[in-house]
Amino acid sequence: MLENRVNPWGQLCAVADRGSLMGNRGILHGSSNEILRQWAHKSWVTCLLSYKGIKRPKPFSPGNYSELFFLDEATAFAAGHRPCTFCQRERSMSFKKAWLSANVPIEQQSNFRLSSLDAQLHQERVANGGSKNTYEAHVSELPNGTIFQHSGHAYLIADGACRQWSFQGYAVSQSPPSSAMVSVLTPRSVVAAFLQGFQPKVHPAG
Repeated sequence: MLENRVNPWGQLCAVADRGSLMGNRGILHGSSNEILRQWAHKSWVTCLLSYKGIKRPKPFSPGNYSELFFLDEATAFAAGHRPCTFCQRERSMSFKKAWLSANVPIEQQSNFRLSSLDAQLHQERVANGGSKNTYEAHVSELPNGTIFQHSGHAYLIADGACRQWSFQGYAVSQSPPSSAMVSVLTPRSVVAAFLQGFQPKVHPAG
């Protein structure tokens, strides 16, 4: 079983569930399909499972990027990915517009390159040593689509409620109170884009 299912911490895991989106960070695997690195470049994207009938090779084929899979778009954002400009052009443009509005002064937006967005996301998602970068916030401050960590579990904010994340979907469970201080997994600038009105797509169980 390949280590190609991504959790909200951005970790690559070997589980059977595939999820609703694919993505990549470059070529991460070796000749025996083992993971050699966590990323090969800073442009971490999220892709559609199928696009215009394009036939993709078997996952982790030699010389091909390492196909990764996500439960949903909210999970992909939490892990630090953004929509692909090729197979999700309109989605990518909508996200970029909200992200720029939330994070870049208006006079700088017209010349702001996607590579600069990727560079900022990389700083927000990866801490020194390669671990997950997080920040602290009260649950009540977080918009829909945000995923945070509390007591070892990941939770999604959905319609004002907290749903516990799993590779199979989301479940209603005992969640922290709105006044609780939690570690936010979704990058800060992405949360700011959510506050601008961009809504990530969520698994039906969310």
